[in-house]
Amino acid sequence: MSHSGSCVCGAVSFTITAPVTETGACHCSMCRKWSGGVFLGVQVPKGGMQIEGEENLAVYTSSEWAERAFCKTCGSSVFYRVTAPGPMNGEMHVGMGTFDDASGIPLTGEIFIDLKPDGYAFAGEGRNVMTEAEVMAMFAAPPQDHP
Repeated sequence: MSHSGSCVCGAVSFTITAPVTETGACHCSMCRKWSGGVFLGVQVPKGGMQIEGEENLAVYTSSEWAERAFCKTCGSSVFYRVTAPGPMNGEMHVGMGTFDDASGIPLTGEIFIDLKPDGYAFAGEGRNVMTEAEVMAMFAAPPQDHP
């Protein structure tokens, strides 16, 4: 089953052809600023998504290991892509809020859990959680300063 979505104005649309079985939440300060809250992202392997209107995307290099893409027209965040060398290179994390239909996709993990603001928490248990240090070790990147 494929999933489709777009930015707010429709200048950028996409179809994810890879299986979508779960979503994860990122609580880092960069994702919170980029998404306006917690970022719920669906992991898509390199080559697992077709984009229409790609010329309407702007890309911002947000760290040593990732870049973020957003619509040039309406400013909607669409995805971030891993640029670090290694097995995750080219992997995208597509904002679940951009999906036309996101029903039936369970929340299975939370990263940067130690940076989550106290004002919210997700219901339920059993998710995989990772701290900032654990995430940075996964990408072999030094810890970032947070504003």
